[in-house]
Amino acid sequence: MRDKRVAITGGAGFIGSNLVEELATSNDVIIIDDLSTGRKKNIADLIKKDNVRFIQGSILDLHLLEQTFNGVDFVFHQAAIASVLRSVEDPLSTNEVNITGTLNVLLAARDNNVKKVVYASSSSVYGDTPTLPKVEDMISHPQSPYALTKLVGEYYCRIFHQIYDLPTICLRYFNVYGPRQDADSPYAAVIPIFIARVSQERPPIIYGDGEQTRDFTFIKDVIKANIIGAESDVSGVFNIGTGENSTLNDLAKTITHIIGKDLYPEYRPPRPGDIKHSLADISKARAIGYEPQYSLDNGLRETIRRLTSAS
Repeated sequence: MRDKRVAITGGAGFIGSNLVEELATSNDVIIIDDLSTGRKKNIADLIKKDNVRFIQGSILDLHLLEQTFNGVDFVFHQAAIASVLRSVEDPLSTNEVNITGTLNVLLAARDNNVKKVVYASSSSVYGDTPTLPKVEDMISHPQSPYALTKLVGEYYCRIFHQIYDLPTICLRYFNVYGPRQDADSPYAAVIPIFIARVSQERPPIIYGDGEQTRDFTFIKDVIKANIIGAESDVSGVFNIGTGENSTLNDLAKTITHIIGKDLYPEYRPPRPGDIKHSLADISKARAIGYEPQYSLDNGLRETIRRLTSAS
């Protein structure tokens, strides 16, 4: 993608800031983030560029979005309260940001004739159905308020495409990890927490028996998927994963091996809303040009190297 004007909601967050970094090499980028979970340091160097503008504001502010999307070619909607655990504890806030906020993004994009909205969805919409791998046309069984809000966002994208002729595409992310992922949040994802604890010579904590599986997807593959999704002529829902999964026990072993520590996991009771197994069927995404380039081992090594060099 070159010489476009793009807006990225949640652009100071983990995925959003990586997307800014990639797109800012050859496009004008507008970042919208209220910094409730995003961090200014993620974009500190990026906003020094002449072609990057940061607006501190919320996707709940429809007027702000209407103004910001004026002249924008593509909107990458990454902003969300993206935590299963937090959604269980506070479903009202999750509902407001993830559903009303998404509706606002779509309204502003429609009113400004945006060429396409790329919506960040989640593999959590599948729930704990035993069928693997997960295929896009499976019936969804969300197990948490977060998963439900992501599914509603997909339906809104489809409706805006059908009724208002606003091109949309929904990317169901499978356990994204990589540099800039926050390990300090009480709702942090498993990989940055494992890396942080092992680096401090503390055992990784696993909720459950550790035999639950995840399709861990490196951030650079996810960024490519967003750009492919924006530039393609297709709409609908697409799984973005690797097509391979690993147990949390194996993940802990790999991280401790790469960092060079002799540690064993500490096990605790399972958490509500967590699913047991996850694996993406990515054949639909492959049909539009997506192909993951990073194995879990390679992605973890780059993540750990970047985190180590930044500390």
